[in-house]
Amino acid sequence: MSFVIARWIVGIFTGISVVHLYWAAGGKLGSLAAIPQLPGEFASGPRPAFKPSALGTFLVAMGLVAIALLVCLRAGLYFPPVSHRALQWGISVIAVLMFARAIGDSELVGFFKKVSGSTFARWDTYLYSPLCLALGVGLLVVAWV
Repeated sequence: MSFVIARWIVGIFTGISVVHLYWAAGGKLGSLAAIPQLPGEFASGPRPAFKPSALGTFLVAMGLVAIALLVCLRAGLYFPPVSHRALQWGISVIAVLMFARAIGDSELVGFFKKVSGSTFARWDTYLYSPLCLALGVGLLVVAWV
């Protein structure tokens, strides 16, 4: 069972990494839905909460690939399985980070965000936060089962 879950997790993290590489290379498709938006003042409408750099986006992509590789190591996908406790705890820490992302910062991201109505907020409510929750559970399964 954890082998199947591991394959899904690796596929999701790899796919999200490819999207981040596309953005790091200058792609714009989908970027409006990927950055939290602050409420606009007067008629200006919502504005991005931050402007990600190409280097920062590339580093996020590499981090996502690293997570996928850790899951591959733990589950024995493409490599012999590694059962070291440090790997279990490392993946568990990533799972906790996924849960924290799903819960959010109480302002812009997560299930309990206050800012709503933007493109990002809709995607976050229906896809990003539930996906982070599911990834957190899946990572714990891979780490400990």
